[in-house]
Amino acid sequence: MAEVRWIAAVLAGALAVLLPPVTASPSPEASVVRTRDGAVRGSVRDGYRVFDGIPYAAPPVGALRWAAPRPAASWPGVRDATRPAPACAQPAGEVPGGSTSEDCLYLNVTAPSDAAPGHPRPVIVWLHGGGFTTGAGSSYDAHRMAVRGDVVVVTVNYRLGALGYLGRAGLAGSGTFGLADQQAALRYVRRGIGAFGGDARNVTLAGESAGSYAVCAQLASPSAAGLFQRAIMESGPCTGGPARPFAPYAVAPTVAEAAGTELAGAVGCARAADVLGCLRRVPVARLLAAQGADAQPEYGTALLPRDPAGAVASGRVARVPVLIGANHDEGTIWAAGIMAAGTAVTPANWPDVVREFVPDPARAAEVVAAYPVRGTDGGPVFGAVIGDADYACPTLRTGSLLAARRTVWRYEFADPDPPRPTPAPPPFPLGATHTTELPYLFDLGGRPRDMTERQRRLADTMIGYWTRFARTGDPNGGGAPHWARSQVQSLAPERTGPVRPGGVHHCALWATMP
Repeated sequence: MAEVRWIAAVLAGALAVLLPPVTASPSPEASVVRTRDGAVRGSVRDGYRVFDGIPYAAPPVGALRWAAPRPAASWPGVRDATRPAPACAQPAGEVPGGSTSEDCLYLNVTAPSDAAPGHPRPVIVWLHGGGFTTGAGSSYDAHRMAVRGDVVVVTVNYRLGALGYLGRAGLAGSGTFGLADQQAALRYVRRGIGAFGGDARNVTLAGESAGSYAVCAQLASPSAAGLFQRAIMESGPCTGGPARPFAPYAVAPTVAEAAGTELAGAVGCARAADVLGCLRRVPVARLLAAQGADAQPEYGTALLPRDPAGAVASGRVARVPVLIGANHDEGTIWAAGIMAAGTAVTPANWPDVVREFVPDPARAAEVVAAYPVRGTDGGPVFGAVIGDADYACPTLRTGSLLAARRTVWRYEFADPDPPRPTPAPPPFPLGATHTTELPYLFDLGGRPRDMTERQRRLADTMIGYWTRFARTGDPNGGGAPHWARSQVQSLAPERTGPVRPGGVHHCALWATMP
């Protein structure tokens, strides 16, 4: 779908600004940790240690392209872990200049200086977003979370795009190689995080956007059972689908295999006697040029037997505590991009714009009535439709479904003026759009974002909530405003407290949409 390809490009551009280039910083001191695979030398900072580029699986190259992750080889001596490893192969966007590296299955560990095997800390494993086509774990500097929250944070690279989600009949692991990588990283954490002062028995799997949807997929995956004890899902509900193309979702085998066949044809392998062998010989740059701008995991597979949406609805997901939420204005970034590409939204053409997204005329008329465009600039209204339909209401539904069988804490990030996620002023204020909660938890691209004093306090509050949840399953404490489990907690500089967002986002309307 052309609009989905454009959507991915807009999101990658926004993330590229939020996640500027990572540069290695000189380290006056070094710290050596002995792991089961060999010793690693990391960097010592003010109150924390960082170990970058630790291999958790063998390079998936040659015959291992489109194969399950294999154990990493051990090494002699001391391995340098003071700079990030290459990002997984991806087009230019979130990672400046992109990447053509397949040797990319590495993780990064940030730990408080005094974290040690004798006094282990809770562990948060972070899965980056990027539509399953872009992103890198090294873009997320987690030192504030590690130090303020007294936790060990692990950020992960995993295979992306066609290299991570190729669908092909008869191929073991079809459509799930990136998810399998995440499980391999979790197994590495279970086996070896104790050497860095992490508690392998207290692991929280967390992610944003596609990373959040990956958390949901791992909740639904039988082979992930026991690999984590809690889950955090930011702006990536479980209940997405092709009718809501702005949010991540999984696809059936027939869809995944059709995309795989199209890729084989695009790179000249469709008529080869050994199609898979031919595909494994195609240069990475050619695969990246031929793949779609969007990628989806495949369900109906050994790793992911059920569509996560159905698994959540039926309760067939891991029974672990969950912290889940979305941003108040998720969709404005897409609306702004669509308008920047030449689509104006006015009272006159608003019904036509809605019908592009809600083909049924009667239902489209309901949306137009619920979201009237009264001025010359309908961008914020357009953004509200996208955000409510694809994120706000599906997130509330996911939270309600999960809460039927497990402890769930729900939030809505609502800073009306967060650090801007676009390189130039947008055509209208974006508010708390997609990705804008990230600078409150991480220094993105290794750089702090400019914030007001109230925003810095909100960042401290959010880090406190996230890390206390990782420690005990309850975000409350530390003098922060009380978070009632029965309500959605609004997170804003001016006020942090309970809200009822369903009415604001017209969720009764979207609940009846096919």
